[in-house]
Amino acid sequence: MAHDHHHHHAPEGNLRMAFFLNLFFTIIEIIGGMAVNSVAIVSDAIHDLGDSLSLGTAWYLQRKSKQQADKQFSFGYARFSLLGALLNSVVLIIGSVFVIKEAIERLIQPEASDAQGMLYLALLGIAVNGYAAWKMTSGKSLNEKVISWHLMEDVLGWAAVLIVAIVLHFKPIDYLDPALSLAITLYILYGVFRRLKETLFLFLQGVPAEFDLKKLESELLAVNRVEALHHTHIWSLEGEHHVFSSHVRLKGIQDLAQMEQVKLDLKKQLAAYHFNHITLELETEGQECSMK
Repeated sequence: MAHDHHHHHAPEGNLRMAFFLNLFFTIIEIIGGMAVNSVAIVSDAIHDLGDSLSLGTAWYLQRKSKQQADKQFSFGYARFSLLGALLNSVVLIIGSVFVIKEAIERLIQPEASDAQGMLYLALLGIAVNGYAAWKMTSGKSLNEKVISWHLMEDVLGWAAVLIVAIVLHFKPIDYLDPALSLAITLYILYGVFRRLKETLFLFLQGVPAEFDLKKLESELLAVNRVEALHHTHIWSLEGEHHVFSSHVRLKGIQDLAQMEQVKLDLKKQLAAYHFNHITLELETEGQECSMK
């Protein structure tokens, strides 16, 4: 039996920074949105409040994911980071439903907004979310990628608010603000559902998209003295650290040294895939597999 274990951890400082920055700006956004009577800004504030809660959860779970393996979690706590990505997506979907409801009501009964106030808040929103999104681009875990995606959406949303604020400054079109809110939310939902699909796929231990299982099996079958493979599995802990296991039936093995050489050849072939955990069960001719 062969086991390889490698551990690389994404920095948590970016999540901590994004959490406090987002929470601080959400407070400003709620107050400012109500002051300028903009449903787009208030709706985005509700969305950002959900983001802040998710960021706090993601930060905690990212820290938790760095704990070493113990009796309860023999693979370690890496999948807690994936749990953060799932919770973040669910919170955003719930928040988006509320935003859509508010936007539709304002479309039915439009109200005037303070264009100048919207413009100032939009500039601040672009600066704050743009900085946070830039810092999060260095993250490698799915958890951090989900957060980075949301922050980039916020930047685009504030850019749209800026454009609408400029238009409203010259021509008061009351329905533009709720229409923008609706458009931003639908776009956010599109991105969230894509990430949620990816997260659920990893939770269900699907083969990560970057791996071709059939191709990998063919490469291993080409190794000298390998006769067949069965119970071959590839799955991911949290989108960054991947796991490989397989039962390998050998042929023409005369002694332990030959078996050790095959094991080394298999590990050399697998090295190109950068798995963080590798488990190989070697079986000789005539040996019955314990798993059927």
